[in-house]
Amino acid sequence: MTDANSDDVLLRDSPASPGEAKRVLEAVLLSTREPLSMLELRKVFDDRIDAAVLRVLLDELRGEWRQRPLELLQVASGWRFRTRPEFMPYLERLNPEKPPRYSRAVLETLAIIAYRQPVTRGDIEDIRGVTVATQVIRLLEERGWVDVVGHRDTPGRPGLLATTRKFLDDLGLRGLDELPPLEQINSTLDLSDGQ
Repeated sequence: MTDANSDDVLLRDSPASPGEAKRVLEAVLLSTREPLSMLELRKVFDDRIDAAVLRVLLDELRGEWRQRPLELLQVASGWRFRTRPEFMPYLERLNPEKPPRYSRAVLETLAIIAYRQPVTRGDIEDIRGVTVATQVIRLLEERGWVDVVGHRDTPGRPGLLATTRKFLDDLGLRGLDELPPLEQINSTLDLSDGQ
């Protein structure tokens, strides 16, 4: 058996050192599209590595990737690698499709849900001052950014809308407290009106 084969066996069974465990983490995180939770990452090691040790290894790995085109990021659902924003223009040349552009009504509705959640459709209409079209809410639900999390105890029992972990993951956030200040959102919407 060659050294390479014995390394493979060692890695499959359990890492003998933190360096090997970090290499395993790196391989697992680079090969998945979705964020991996601490529970899932511990499962990779058959729960033989404590969550605190795993966190240290992830932080070290993040530091090692600091000067590279990919970054290790902690989001709401766990950990994942993503391309740093400054390299996105190059990747877009390979896939020139533009991401969907959302109307002002969709963005305002999403912002209200994100900053005031949980809210009903009626709450959104009161804040916006206009009726919320069914397709606006449906679009946000289909995207996986918004979901009904309960019902208000009032006549008609309207659904309470809130953002999802996917919303946070897609924005690269760990929690709602990392959302930009509402004033910044308002100025962005004002700028897009002028364009």
